[in-house]
Amino acid sequence: METDSLPTVGGLSQARPATPEIQEIADKVRAQLEEKTNEKYEKYEAVEYKSQVVAGSNYFIKINVGGGRYLHVKVFRGLSGQNDDFELSGYQVNKTKDDELTYI
Repeated sequence: METDSLPTVGGLSQARPATPEIQEIADKVRAQLEEKTNEKYEKYEAVEYKSQVVAGSNYFIKINVGGGRYLHVKVFRGLSGQNDDFELSGYQVNKTKDDELTYI
């Protein structure tokens, strides 16, 4: 069994290319993010992510918003597992394609 990609409890996983599921998670917090940054993003494409197992899960997602601009978002999903149980719990603006995803 390959363990390199599995996060340790409390630790961040390795960066992985975004999947359709990660894009869905990013989409669930898009309105919250646009409200907080006071911007509307024409492009909103998840490109990379890391995950963290806590009392639920944290997802750290790099999002391409066009014009060479990237955002990093932190999305928390509680243990209830409800589809709408996603919370934007942090974000960073003015990131580049090469900036590493880190704790927010």
